[in-house]
Amino acid sequence: MAKGKKQTHWFILVLVALAQFMVILDVSIVNVALPAIQHAFHMSDANLQWIVTAYSLTFGGFLLLGGRNADLFGRRRTFLGGVVVFTLASLGSGLSSSGNMLIVFRALQGLAGAYMSPAALSIILVTYREGHERNVALSVWGAVASGGAAIGVLAGGIITQYLTWRWNFFVNIPVGIFVVAAALKVLDKHESSLEHRSLDLPGAVLVTGGLMMLVYALVKAPSYGWLDYRTLVFFVISLVALVLFVVNEHRAKHPLMPLSIFKIRNVAGADSLMLFMSAGLFSVFFFTTLYMQEVLGYTPVRTGFSFLLVPVVIAVVATNVPRLVRRVGYKPILVVTPLLVSAGLFWLSHIPVHGSYWGNVAPGLLLMGLGMGATFVSVTIAATSGVPHHEAGLASGLLNTAQQVGGAVGLAVLTGVATSSTTHYLSGLHLHAAPSRAAIAAATVHGFHDGYLIASCFGIGASLIAIFVLRAQKAKTDPSHGEMVGMG
Repeated sequence: MAKGKKQTHWFILVLVALAQFMVILDVSIVNVALPAIQHAFHMSDANLQWIVTAYSLTFGGFLLLGGRNADLFGRRRTFLGGVVVFTLASLGSGLSSSGNMLIVFRALQGLAGAYMSPAALSIILVTYREGHERNVALSVWGAVASGGAAIGVLAGGIITQYLTWRWNFFVNIPVGIFVVAAALKVLDKHESSLEHRSLDLPGAVLVTGGLMMLVYALVKAPSYGWLDYRTLVFFVISLVALVLFVVNEHRAKHPLMPLSIFKIRNVAGADSLMLFMSAGLFSVFFFTTLYMQEVLGYTPVRTGFSFLLVPVVIAVVATNVPRLVRRVGYKPILVVTPLLVSAGLFWLSHIPVHGSYWGNVAPGLLLMGLGMGATFVSVTIAATSGVPHHEAGLASGLLNTAQQVGGAVGLAVLTGVATSSTTHYLSGLHLHAAPSRAAIAAATVHGFHDGYLIASCFGIGASLIAIFVLRAQKAKTDPSHGEMVGMG
């Protein structure tokens, strides 16, 4: 392959990884800024959580539709449209004059991200032939996907403390402009290779509505109560919509999600594994951020720097995973590395009230970084191996959906466990007056212990899926798979 062409392909990887970085960053960067936003707009706690929830709902709900849109109407067009809307929504978020206005623009950001993310991953899948070169590209993707959240906590702390909360959104604007300008020059125009462009509208409505209702139910369950009638109604509506979606996909002439994709056994196995891993990991940043700020007394910036260990370790590991996959395949890696994440979570389940970062937090984060870097890269390779080009967007959407739904499930369940455990601890003290700060800190840490401990079990579940569901398959290493091809 000509040197110039090869350089162009690597530049494409940088572009789509940069776009994905914006999407992942915006999941976590706003968390540190929430107190400042609440003060600026005098928002209640109930309304404040919608700044996070609105993004999660539209992002998680529209991922499958965004992925299929890339297959039907073109990856380049879907990707560019998503980046443009995401950039404009970021501008609107930063300029918001009320809490409700900010919530609306956050929902638009999530919607745009749901089109950007699967389109970006599908561009990688069809730019690189299956084998070592694609695995190298996916290692970059995996590092961005798993490290972006930790960098978001750091960036959010620095920006909120030294600029204003609005700059958490403004930072996306120059990046978005650069990505659009560069993508127009280097991305090949892609028209669908399918013989039709019929969008399965009933399927789209059912799966989007079902997923959004599921994420909403999971987010609200801890505050409403898991057995509260409102929670149960949301879950039932979600279940009915998703069951009807599957029925519709069986009957539709041109289904939104051809169920035949699950005949590729590793698609189902890898997506399930991603679901379990995300369920255990999303809560970690939540619990650990609260522990360092509320118990250890760290500032937002110091808290952010404390998480920097995670993306650094992930970057080092992710760059070496492709060579390991070429030697042993992805199955042995996915059997072992989720257990490293579990070990890190188990370590964190023993954090004391009067702890220290290097003695009590850093070792757990180090183990998690090692496990996350190798797991996220390998599971992306497993979930996309053997998928035909015309279903690349669908496979990408499925993997991203598993990650988002898993994260929402895990965060809802584990925060519920931690809150319940904290309340139970305080009630066991039989206090006749308001609890002291020391008692509250002890109860909070006790709750975190139980949350981390349950989270560590998800990694064990992921390892079992790798053992019993994934098929062993070494990456192709013949010379024809060492080259990169254009985007069809």
